Parts: sequence; C-alpha cells; structure tokens
Amino acid sequence: MSSETIKQEIQAGQTVLGIELGSTRIKAVLIDSHFETIAAGSFTWENKFVDGIWTYPLKEVWQGLQSAYTELTNKIRAEYGVSVTQIGAIGVSAMMHGYLAFDKNGQQLVPFRTWRNNITGEAADQLTKLFNFNIPERWSIAHLYQAILNQEKHVDQLDFMTTLAGYVTWQLSGEKVIGIGDASGMFPIDEQTHDYNAKMITQFESYTGVLGHNIKIRHLFPKVLLAGDRAGMLTAAGAKLLDATGTLQEGALMVPPEGDAGTGMTATNAVRKRTGNISAGTSAFAMVVLDKPLSQVHRDIDIVTTPDGAPVAMVHTNNCTSDINAWMGLFAEFAKATGQHLSADELYKTLFNESTKGDPDCGGVLNFSNVSGENITNIQEGRPLFVRTPNSNFTLANFIKAQLYSAFAPLKIGMDILTKKEHIHTDAMIAQGGIFRTPKIAQQVLADALDIPITLMANAGEGGPWGMAVLALYGLNNADHESLADYLDHQVFAQPESTTLDPVAANVQGFDDYIAVYQKALPVAVAAGEDIQDYQPSKQVTE
Repeated sequence: MSSETIKQEIQAGQTVLGIELGSTRIKAVLIDSHFETIAAGSFTWENKFVDGIWTYPLKEVWQGLQSAYTELTNKIRAEYGVSVTQIGAIGVSAMMHGYLAFDKNGQQLVPFRTWRNNITGEAADQLTKLFNFNIPERWSIAHLYQAILNQEKHVDQLDFMTTLAGYVTWQLSGEKVIGIGDASGMFPIDEQTHDYNAKMITQFESYTGVLGHNIKIRHLFPKVLLAGDRAGMLTAAGAKLLDATGTLQEGALMVPPEGDAGTGMTATNAVRKRTGNISAGTSAFAMVVLDKPLSQVHRDIDIVTTPDGAPVAMVHTNNCTSDINAWMGLFAEFAKATGQHLSADELYKTLFNESTKGDPDCGGVLNFSNVSGENITNIQEGRPLFVRTPNSNFTLANFIKAQLYSAFAPLKIGMDILTKKEHIHTDAMIAQGGIFRTPKIAQQVLADALDIPITLMANAGEGGPWGMAVLALYGLNNADHESLADYLDHQVFAQPESTTLDPVAANVQGFDDYIAVYQKALPVAVAAGEDIQDYQPSKQVTE
C-alpha cells in the first residue's frame, strides 16, 4: 500500500489499533486495511513483589498506555504529516488470569494479583475436585475462592471482577465485557453455549453459600463475547485516557478484549482445530486446538478457548526467558568491562550460536530457570538455580545450551502429557516470541524438546498486539460473518512467509536425557525454594 493511501486511511479513521499489556512491555500497533503495521509504540514496565504478591499498580497501566500511544502517533506525524484523530476499531489484550476486584463505586479493593502468584493452591485443589475440571492457581475463580477461604474482608464489598484486558476495555468504553478466550481463564466455559458453565456456576454459588457468601457469578463477572462481536464504543472519557493530548475523538468500535493466549493464536493463524501455537516470553504457553476431549482431568493441562470459542488444551509455565535475560545481562556487563559494547541482538546471537557446540545433553550441566514459582514442577517460590557435578563438561557452549533447555523444560513436561498420554497431535505448531530473534537456534531447541516440527511466521513480527489489531479489523469489517479461521486463512495469511525446522533425532535424545536428569534433580530445586531465605533490601522488590 502506498504512503499516500495509508495517509488517507489514517485521516478517514479506517485504521485499527491493537493494544497488548504484556508482562514486560505495553505495546500499541496501528495497522491498515491490508493488515500491515503502520506504526508501533511501547512502554517498558515490570511487576513488583509487594507484601508477598506479584503486582502492577493500575496507575502504571495508564502511564504505559499513554506513553506507547504517544510514541505511535509521533511516528505517524513524522512519517505521514497527519495526526490521528479517528480510529476505526480498538482491541485490547493483556496477560490472562489474576485478580482485579472492584466495589460498587468502581474502586479497586486490593492490589492486582497477577498470573505469576502461586498463592491459591488450596482453592484450586478444592475447585478442581468440585467441578471435576482443572482449575489452575492462576485463574480468577481460584483467586476469588482463596480470598474467601482466607476470610479477606474485601470480599463482602466485591461488586465486579475482571481481567487486565477487561479492565482497560471497561475504562475506555464503559462496558463490562470480555472475550471468550480471556473469560476462559476466569471461569470454565461451556463449548455449546459459549458462556460460563452454568452447572459449575450453580456448584460454586452453593459451595460458597455454605460459607455465608451470596455470590452471583453472572453479576460479578463481565459478559462473555465472541470474536467479531461488538463490545461498545470508545467514549470521550476513554479517548482522553488513551490520548492525553485530546486529539483522538470518541466513537471507535471496541472489540472483545482478549488474553495474550488468544492474540497469540490469532497472530500465528492457529485457531482452527488440530493447529497449535507456542508463545515464549517471561512465561510460556503452548496452545493446541482440540478436535476431541481429553480422556481425563490433568492438573498441568488447562482447558481454555480460542477467541471464537473452540476448546484449547493449554500448557502454561510461569518461567521461560527471564533467567536467560538475567545471565545475558551479566555477560553484557563483562563485555563492557573489557571495552566491548555489544548490542542486545549481537550478544544473544553470539552466545546462542555458541550453544550449538555443546553436548546434546548439556554435558551434565543443569539449570532451573525459576524466577517465580512453577506449578508444573511443584516449585512454590522463585529460586533460579544453576547446578553441575564435579565431572560435568562445564563449557560456555553447555552453559548456554542449558539455559535454552531449561527455558523449555517445564513446557516439555506439560506437552508430554498431551502427546504421550492423550495422543493429541497437531497439523501445525507455530511459535512466536523474542527468544526466536536469533535465527534457528531456539527454534531448533524447541523442535528437539517437543519432538515436533516448529514453524515461525514472518507475519507475526509484532506478536500479540498485531494479533489483537487483526481481531479488531475482523470485528470492524466482517460483514459476511466469515468464521475467524476462514478469515485468517483467506485474508490475513493467504501467502504466509514462514520457516519450519524439523527435530533432529540425536538432539531429541539429548533433550530427553537432559530432562531425565532435570526431573531427578527437581527435589534439589524444590528444597532451594523452601530453605533459602529471600534477600530483601527493602519492603518492595522490583524484579
């Protein structure tokens, strides 16, 4: 599309905006009618560990959104010479799960409890037994029930609870709604009704009624919507929240807010049954769209949905790249001390490429990348741990390879349940995330870890926020009511650019050998989490 045509679309309000509040960055992407990115902006933020809770202050949500949006509009003004006064549609995505609780006046009752907290084990276990359906500790309903079990005073004032994406959409539009994929991380979804499971609602309300609480889920939770549904309009007050300059006008279509899992599926064209995707960042998750139900309940497999309501088996790990990033920071300090000033891309490329010289099983070198607790491996608190034996082959190549292996180790443990116990197979598995920026290295490690081909798509360069923008364009222009899977196939990914790497037999065996030792050594990592006291330089620690 020519520069002049893009300029005309901007002026006519025919562009769409995708927003994603990720764990380390708030990102905004504006795309044109051909799904191409016009401009992007971002804001870096970090969760904080306050009074035993991983949280983000909501004031930073708006600081970050305004900063990202301002960067985006400044780029447009510089390149096209116009201001953004109108937007056709806006979609908001964010980290799934967690606990955002408000009273009847819309006041936040307790700090945001994010997906990263492992503090609802008792509630999650009880609800899993009650529903005969896996309820992870991250899910909103587990946080709510744990607050009840803890006899927290705020529960009696609770009038509304939602996700981070639902909260932002509520503030921008005034509507208490949520996309079905994000909703499936709050409460189990009925595939037939595309709504919260009515039987389980009755079970939960009866269960909590015994404890003296009159909780009505349908009042308390946001309304569930499907991709393509209308979720309201940007209000004048919402426009000012997004654009502090007052240039942006009200009236943009708001589409159902989604979780980062749903936008990841959209950005990788993995919403059709028997497809799957893997997103690797601070956390990691693998999503497999099911063509048949699982044979039994697995505590390490979540059942969520695509943005249009198809059931998905989700393997979620709390840890992926954070420990790698910490070690890379250390190597960057060393390089600087020697007078070398490497960019982040140069540093990662150099060390990732070095890993290819390592032993297939890392030579007896082990790493546990648990910056936070990890449910799949039963580690309750964050304790990154590097371990080696006196006779291990301790080389730089094995050290870096162990970092890559450990980033994907919990994901492999969870995926083995699907592939080896449930015999679930996919026609395609597509990956995305910053760890794949260095060509082929992490992609090959992941293919070897899971023993399946892994595809990377060039279209998903902006990841989640671009996927959310695609969902916004789907809601704005899909007058023919084409299914989301067909829309992605026919219009968005008609001629995809992609690369696929197959697993290498020797490396698959090497990763299996590594995992065998990793799992044997897990008690050491668990003990570290239980026995080592946190270093607390102050009451508030920023990760």
